[in-house]
Amino acid sequence: MKPVLAVLCYLVGSLPTGFLIFRRGGRGDIREFGSGATGATNVLRRKGWRAALPVAIIDIAKGFVPSFAILRIYGDPVLAAGCASLTVLGHCFPVYIGFRGGKGVATAAGAMFAVAPLPALSSLGVFAAAIALTRIVSVGSLLASLLFPGFLAAFGVSGTVIAASVPILAIILVRHAGNIGRIIRGTERKIGRTKGGSA
Repeated sequence: MKPVLAVLCYLVGSLPTGFLIFRRGGRGDIREFGSGATGATNVLRRKGWRAALPVAIIDIAKGFVPSFAILRIYGDPVLAAGCASLTVLGHCFPVYIGFRGGKGVATAAGAMFAVAPLPALSSLGVFAAAIALTRIVSVGSLLASLLFPGFLAAFGVSGTVIAASVPILAIILVRHAGNIGRIIRGTERKIGRTKGGSA
């Protein structure tokens, strides 16, 4: 992987969208509330859709734009997928705010729509269906992420691209360790619930 691209992708991913938008409203540090993450789900629960929607859009764009640009310039989906992992890594562990960021799902989704749109669309369908059935965002995020490599294989994506995307899955699973524990215990927070665990 080209070192300059690797650094740039990490730095783009590190842009702390949720942190900045939440702080702009004079609400302090979003990481002090809820799940402690900077993503749109945590912002939604504290400031509503008007704040959460731009967080989601920008976080998706952070993943999509670098991967799409790399794919167009170099024509190499393996390189694009590898750089996507670094963008997601930056989002989850951003250098600008002490390496405490989001969960990586929106940024990963943006990157994978650039690299493999049909498998990404399939994962999006799983995400939406899981949330509709359980009302738990983290369940949708985890199922969509876990099934994504299978969707890549089903659509005939090369094994090297699948291998290059596996670190993204690993990062998301690590960042959702607390959610997984709460899901197992039955205490994970559902959409619309005011008490309990945080997704």
